This record gives sequence, C-alpha cells and structure tokens, in this order.
Amino acid sequence: MTASYLYASARTPFGRFGGAYAGVRPDDLAATALRGALAKAPDLDPAAVGDVAWGCANQAGEDNRNVGRMAVLLAGLPTSVPATTINRLCGSSLDAAMQASRTIETGDADVVVAGGVESMTRAPWVLPKPERAFPAGHAQMVSTTLGWRLVNEQMPAEWTVSLGEANEQLQERFAISRERQDEFAARSHRLAAQAWADGSYDELVVGVDGVELARDESIRDGSTAEKLAGLTPSFRSDGTITAGNASPLNDGASALLLGSEAAAERIGLAPIARIAGRGAHALDPQEFGFAPVEAANTALARAGIGWGDVAAVELNEAFAVQSLACLDAWSQQGAVDPEIVNAWGGAIAIGHPLGASGGRVLGTLAARLRASGERWGVAAICIGVGQGLAVVLENVAGPERR
Repeated sequence: MTASYLYASARTPFGRFGGAYAGVRPDDLAATALRGALAKAPDLDPAAVGDVAWGCANQAGEDNRNVGRMAVLLAGLPTSVPATTINRLCGSSLDAAMQASRTIETGDADVVVAGGVESMTRAPWVLPKPERAFPAGHAQMVSTTLGWRLVNEQMPAEWTVSLGEANEQLQERFAISRERQDEFAARSHRLAAQAWADGSYDELVVGVDGVELARDESIRDGSTAEKLAGLTPSFRSDGTITAGNASPLNDGASALLLGSEAAAERIGLAPIARIAGRGAHALDPQEFGFAPVEAANTALARAGIGWGDVAAVELNEAFAVQSLACLDAWSQQGAVDPEIVNAWGGAIAIGHPLGASGGRVLGTLAARLRASGERWGVAAICIGVGQGLAVVLENVAGPERR
C-alpha cells in the first residue's frame, strides 16, 4: 500500500448563526472551499481528481441529494469528477479525509479532495410525512439546526438528552469547574484573535463571493473569564455550561487536497503532511464529548508513536467541559502540555459548522506543524450520539522539520 499525503487546504471564514452567510446556500459555500483548495495547485488538471469525499451533517435542506456532487458541479470541475457525501455528524469532514486517505492508500485514486460544509442558519424546519392522507390532527414542525429530531421512541431516554445536558453530566463525572471552563473559553478567543492578527490564517482562508467577512465571525475580542462568569447557565439553572463556554452555531466550509507521493508532480506541489494514523471510537451516546480520548489513542498507536512525540494538537471545542475532560485524560497518559492544544484558537471562538469542522482542524494542524517545523500532530473531534475521530499527521514539509 502507498502512503497518503495532504497537499493543500482551504476554508471559508466561519460565519455566525444568522450572520454574514445567512443569504448563502450551503452548496455554494462548499463550492467556494473546493475551488479554494484546488487554486493552491494551479498546475493540477481538475480532471485528474479521482474522487471527492464531502462531509455534511444535516442534509435536510439545500445541502440535500449529495451536496459533495453539487459542490463539484458548482465549482466548475469536469462532470467526470465523481463525489460522495459522508455523514458522521460533527466528524463528517474528518471522516471524509480519512476515507479519502484510504482511497489513496489502496490505489483506487491518486488525487482526492475531501471537505465538508454546514449552514446551520439555513437548516430547515421539517414536518413528518403523514402516514395517511388528510390527517385531522396537528403536526409539529421540527428544527434541523442541531441535535436530536424525530426521535425513535425505542431509544432509551438517557441516550437522547440534549448535547448540553450530556456535557453537564460529563462535568459532574469529572468535577470540571465553571471557572476552568470559562478560562478555557477566554483562551480560545484570545488565541484565535491573535492568530488572525499574526496572519496565521491568511493562507488557509478563502473569501466567499458577495460577502464581506474577513475573519471568523464568532470571535469576541477582549473576552475574559471574568466577563464569561457573568453569563447564565444554558441547560440547568445550577449548571456550568453557558453560551460563552460552548461552541456557537455557525456556517462555513472546508476542503483538503490529498494525494499519493507519486501524485506530487501532477499536483505541482510538495506534500505538507503524511496521514500517519487514524482512529475511531464509540461509547454511550450521552458520553460523546469524551470519545476523542480513545480515538486519538488509537490513531497514535497506529502511527507508532506516543503522546510524548506530539508537538501540536487540534481538538474541536464543542464544549469547554468536554475539551478539558479529554485534555485531562491525555495528560494522565502522557503529560500533554495544554499550550500545544489549539494554539491558534478553537471552535468556541472560531465556530463549529458541523460538517466543516473536521477539515478545519486537520488543515490548521498541518499549517501549525509546517510553521513550527515540528514533526507530529493530532487532530481530534467529538461527535454527537457517542463517537469520536482522530488523525495523526507527520510533517513532511521540508528540511526545516525538527
């Protein structure tokens, strides 16, 4: 089997719910990110793309009917380029990258684009289809923006609690204080704002036509733990989770250009990072926030390294509490330095458009390794309904690697 490599990545700035992208369809966001990734490789003939794997969590509105294929067509790629859409909820685009890397490693394709999209703003309300014509009773409209909907009554009630309640339970299990959560959230905003000011995201982000959005829309400059401490709990009256220490609702898209080592000449770029290990893990649905722990451990084992080798971690911050629970667990296993985690900010500040976040964390991880010259990094993400995914990257960007 051959190895698979990341050659380029691109994402849109992430917009907040009801914000800059409220008038932009998700398939147009997807096409923007796809074009942005391919623009990094101007020598690559788009017809040479062997497949496109695209993540999307909702798929109930304008992102329906294989939004990956729609992105290919809207981006102007040849109609001969195939595409599929993958749904592993919050992990959809990281799953897309993992599946793309396997496609390359097995020799089924030499060049694959992976990515993902979500418009939580434009996620529709849905009505269950009636079982018979002209029912006399009322029907309830359901939002598809986030979380469980149209729940099967055979599901145990403890599995179908809200995402927030699930994380309040995680807080109780690990005794992670409100103060720690607020400090972690303020750090996310501070580091994201600094990364944008430093130009760290300039080469990773592509603008959306007709939209004036220069950076991620949810970042709150000047956010502090003291300010966040004044917010009211969102899920329990005596709870610890607030709108300030959880990721917001967002819109955006991300894309990754992957290929074999032999494809470098065709792509016209040197590879940035090797996909060195992959991991998936599942547990009880309400414990989803803790699932990245074993997903990352599995990915590290498959890469043949340990936490002591890791120089950078990108962990999607669905909630501060679950992020801290994962970091605490990893620290107990290998003394992970918190400073290497989300050094350019995380989803609490940047945003979490579900289907796009996995591509964001993987692209950011590769960029961080390239900037520092360090060798090993981990990208991980928690996934609703009790799952987690992780990928280990090896920096191969050049002699500056250390």
